[in-house]
Amino acid sequence: MSKSLVITAVVMLLVGISGGWLAKKYLQPDITQHQQDNGQTANSAKTKEPLFYRNAMNPSVTSPVPAKDSMGMDYVPVYADDDTETDSPPGTVKIDAVTEQNMGVRTAIVKKDILSHIVRTVGRVDYDEERIVRLHPKVEGWIETLRIDKTGEEVKYDQDLLSIYSPQLVVSQQEYILALNNLRALKDSPIEDIRRGAVELVNSSRERLKLLDVPEHQLRDLTQNHNIHKNLHIHSPASGIVVNVGAREGQYVTPATEIYMIADLSTVWVYADIYENELPWVKVGDRVEMQLAGIPGRIFSGHLAFIYPYAEAKTRTIKVRLNFNNPELLLKPDMFAEVTIFASKQMSALVIPSEAIIRSGTRNKVLVVRSAGKFEPRTITAGIVSEGKVIVLEGLKEGEQVVTSSQFLIDSESSLREATAKMTSPGLQEAEPNPLQREEEPHQHD
Repeated sequence: MSKSLVITAVVMLLVGISGGWLAKKYLQPDITQHQQDNGQTANSAKTKEPLFYRNAMNPSVTSPVPAKDSMGMDYVPVYADDDTETDSPPGTVKIDAVTEQNMGVRTAIVKKDILSHIVRTVGRVDYDEERIVRLHPKVEGWIETLRIDKTGEEVKYDQDLLSIYSPQLVVSQQEYILALNNLRALKDSPIEDIRRGAVELVNSSRERLKLLDVPEHQLRDLTQNHNIHKNLHIHSPASGIVVNVGAREGQYVTPATEIYMIADLSTVWVYADIYENELPWVKVGDRVEMQLAGIPGRIFSGHLAFIYPYAEAKTRTIKVRLNFNNPELLLKPDMFAEVTIFASKQMSALVIPSEAIIRSGTRNKVLVVRSAGKFEPRTITAGIVSEGKVIVLEGLKEGEQVVTSSQFLIDSESSLREATAKMTSPGLQEAEPNPLQREEEPHQHD
């Protein structure tokens, strides 16, 4: 039993000695080589001089020598990039492929496209102002019979509305009959001037009655039968709906009295409001569609008829007027509607996604892909926006690529690099000294 233990111990000792010898022989050179490589890297770092030192808390504050900030923190050394290209614009950023993938950088191609726009808003149905009639009597008198006495009633053109008694009208009829009798007596006169004067008197008397709105049937009866009518019949000058009744039977009226207000609803106007940014798209004649909650399932088609030349002070919107045919009289004034304006303005221009633009207040920037992993900040002039796309007026060319996601992270680094390039440029630094650098002087090492 003890003899087996001795043999086992001897074997294990021999294995340990052999393993130590092999490790020393084969692994020691690798370790030595690794130490040599680290020494070379350290020596290289020692020989590489920094361009300047930057405040860790405020990157715009720099120092040509090692220093500390007001909090006692060391300035960070900034070295020249080995892959810096002299022809790259200030602020150009280079990112390795792995970092770019981790950031989720996506790009889009600048290309020409035809843009159109759809404006969606709400509207209010109203009367067509050109089809509203306000009926006033042309003589003074009293209303004896009011045949249409309710608002909302539908009337036809030339329909008898009311009868009015007017002493002035009775006198005018008597003058007309006297003129007719005078013409009958003088029609065979040998004197031409007398015959002509009698005819002119009849014509003028008849014309006066027409101007007083004496209807044709009463005028014809007066001419043929010489019957003087006590009451004047007033007929409707247009077809439509009675919107207002301004007088009642027995009321004394004058030409200043509005007896009826009649509106033709065969066409209606719809007023809608659009925002200022939508104004460049719409124009007179654009096709319009409208839907109403009170008329489900129906889509009414019309057109944009007028754009008002002023903006509403409270809502900062511009009012537009839309015209719709209403032969079934389904559209009623003061109904609310959902309006869709199909703007006909289309243009072929360079466009980019709206999310690619970095808006910094005074200017619009994008990040342009110069090569794989290399991004250049560029200022552009943006035009109108439609459906997530922006027209680029200046700053880009067709076929270039712009960053559409994670551009704010890249822009932050780009801004730091651009500021650093300006600080390290002697000419630029003299022309535009950094006020932040003047405010905080670095605390140098003792």
